[in-house]
Amino acid sequence: MEQHPTPASPPLPPVPADRAHWSPARQRLFLRALVQTGCVARAAGIAGMSRTSAHRLRRRLAGTPFDQAWDRALALHARRMADPFGGDPVPAPPPA
Repeated sequence: MEQHPTPASPPLPPVPADRAHWSPARQRLFLRALVQTGCVARAAGIAGMSRTSAHRLRRRLAGTPFDQAWDRALALHARRMADPFGGDPVPAPPPA
């Protein structure tokens, strides 16, 4: 019986090093953006990551300071929206 070689799968494109993981700097940027926007998808995008990976990171870090800061960020955003003239508790993140 004749054997035919199986075609090799095309190689996957490499993940750019700057998008490979949630560095501490990316986490801080995400949390600042979350206070400003109140939107996980937008905050993750500002940090250069996806909404899905943000939620995955939060599940992995459940109970840690990052998880607690996430809750505080959303609470601060809600407080700001409830009183838009009350002053800004957190400065806006620097433009990218």
